[in-house]
This record gives sequence, C-alpha cells and structure tokens, in this order.
Amino acid sequence: EQPIFSTRAHVFQIDPNTKKNWVPTSKHAVTVSYFYDSTRNVYRIISLDGSKAIINSTITPNMTFTKTSQKFGQWADSRANTVYGLGFSSEHHLSKFAEKFQEFKEAARLAKEKSQEKMELTSTPSQESAGGDIQSPLTPESINGTDDERATPEVTQNSEPRAEPTQNALPFTHRYRFHSH
Repeated sequence: EQPIFSTRAHVFQIDPNTKKNWVPTSKHAVTVSYFYDSTRNVYRIISLDGSKAIINSTITPNMTFTKTSQKFGQWADSRANTVYGLGFSSEHHLSKFAEKFQEFKEAARLAKEKSQEKMELTSTPSQESAGGDIQSPLTPESINGTDDERATPEVTQNSEPRAEPTQNALPFTHRYRFHSH
C-alpha cells in the first residue's frame, strides 16, 4: 500500500472513560497518511508511532471530520469505538487534511455504492449457477403441487362427501413441505 496523502500532526484519542479529555497517543508530531486498500476497496487513515499503529481508521461514508479550532480537528471512528484528534502545526495543514478527508469519504461512498451494485448484479447469476439445475425445475412444480393438492379436496368434496381422509392428510403434506423448504 502506498500513502495517497501524508501530513504531520500530533495524534490524540479521546479518553475512553470521560469521553471528554484528549489523551496524546504520540509524544511528538508523527506522519498521518491516507491509504487506499485496493484489495478491500477502502480508504484508511493510518499513523504509526515507531512500529505501533496509533491510528488505523477505515473511512466510512458517514464519518465527519470536524475542525474544532484553527489547528485541531477530530473524527469519530465507530468501529474503533473512539474519537481521533489531530493537532496540526498550521491552519493550512489542517484544512488540507480536512479537504482530503472529504475527498476520500466521497470516494468511499461511491466505492460502497459500486460494491453494492456489484453485489446485486453478481448475486443473481451466482445463485443460478450454484443451485440452478436443482433449483429452477423444483420451484414451479412445488408451487403447482400445492395448488393441485389444494384443489383436489374441493373437487372431491363436491363429487363425493366422504373425502375427509384427503383433507386430514392435507395439513401434514403442507407442514412437511413447509419444513422441507
């Protein structure tokens, strides 16, 4: 993975206990990068302090990056169940980061829509190919089958009144059919 955009910032995370105070996760400014994960088709914000990932946040379409001051911005990551905060050295760096956030969030939204469309498109053929041979002949028959059965007792009832056994047997066939689906 290659970073698409990198900047330097002080990284903070919200204190999990108070949800109010910021806890610095980096002692000094570290590189914060946007990555595109082509295998999973997602955008991520990753920041490493040494070998430790202090941010590994997948951008989802419903995330928002908020500038809380001229040099500070934050976003909530529901998957990581935390809020990340970034302190920048200048206002310019902050607005650049916010711009990119917006850009990749939009890209994430489009990617998500695309993958949903793709899933809708692929789900139909794959079902057919998987169980096509068995599935398709079965369905019309079973529908007709139940209709025929339902029709039979009514016909017999009219012609001969002693058609009770067929009627009694009916719920069982239905029940059995219902389970077998």
